[in-house]
Amino acid sequence: MKFIVNTNQLLNKLQSVSGTIVSKPVIPILDHFLFDITDKKLTITGTDLETTMSTTMDVQSEENVRIAVPSKMCIDTLKALPNQPVTFTISPDKNAIELKSEFGRYKLIGQNADDFPKIPESNAENSFNIPSGVLSSSIAQTIFSSGNDELRLSLTGVYVQLYKDNAVFVATDANRLVKVERTDVTPGVETSFILPKKALNLLKSNLPQDDSTTQVDFNESNAFFSFGDVSLVCRLIDERYPDYRAVIPEENPNKLTINRTDLLNSVKRISIFGNKTTNQINIKITGSELTIHAEDIDLSNEAVERLGCDYSGEDMEIGFNSRLLIEMLQNLSTPNIIIELSSPSRAGIILPSENVDNENLLMLLMPMMIAGNA
Repeated sequence: MKFIVNTNQLLNKLQSVSGTIVSKPVIPILDHFLFDITDKKLTITGTDLETTMSTTMDVQSEENVRIAVPSKMCIDTLKALPNQPVTFTISPDKNAIELKSEFGRYKLIGQNADDFPKIPESNAENSFNIPSGVLSSSIAQTIFSSGNDELRLSLTGVYVQLYKDNAVFVATDANRLVKVERTDVTPGVETSFILPKKALNLLKSNLPQDDSTTQVDFNESNAFFSFGDVSLVCRLIDERYPDYRAVIPEENPNKLTINRTDLLNSVKRISIFGNKTTNQINIKITGSELTIHAEDIDLSNEAVERLGCDYSGEDMEIGFNSRLLIEMLQNLSTPNIIIELSSPSRAGIILPSENVDNENLLMLLMPMMIAGNA
């Protein structure tokens, strides 16, 4: 059985799916792509048993066939070829694959497609549509704040709360938190689930940044995403998400407005001189002046900068982790930001000075203890 395909087009499809494949799989066939040709359409699937991703493309073929193809060898071969049509000859009975290009022939051995893990099918208990650009931005705004501690599995993903006429995306690693509410999404159902980080990164890499629609189906164990010629299935994190609302201070009488870029650049410079273990910087606000200070006592390094700001509230000094603060400021886009504070021992809230249409964004950063204030 033969089919003809363009090298660059096939390579792009394989690379988009390759993010599902792990380097040392528990089952050997998991480092293979499943090629399924039906009615001149090639469906390429990769999986690690937790996350499965498929994409389709048209090929020149007169027959239907299924075979598992070694992922790395196939991608490396296509990378080494210039853009041109190549012919795949597949012998399913021998699991043999031969590529023919203008330069020669390349033979490799695949595996029986029947041994490839069964792909979960959507018997969707619930379904809704979301603009692809909205889903992509919501993931990008939250995923960086999720944790990496496998002992706190619930915090390693993004918590999605669905309501009849809006959706909320939340991520936290217990030191910081990001919450994005979208009022232009109407799930029509009230429920919640935790999406794993790997699936979210794949979505972020492949979702189109436009007004096209992504269909989301979900049940108690899996979520299914369909957009364009791509489908992704992921197993939900089966954990209880902590009550994140409890850590968000409700009364924050001290409000600071400052240029985001100026603050970001200042924190970057000051953090160079801080302690590399704690990454602590101290921010002191007096009137309309903000002072940023960091030091490394062991190495006798120290730096201080002052910035102008618009502040209403009591004079205050509060400590933050500079690395986390930099990441949060980099994931905001407005020229100015608002920082709301209640006390040096409670979390600081960071807000954009102006929200995007249909979006409410809140960031929260836990404080660090300042020496001498304990």
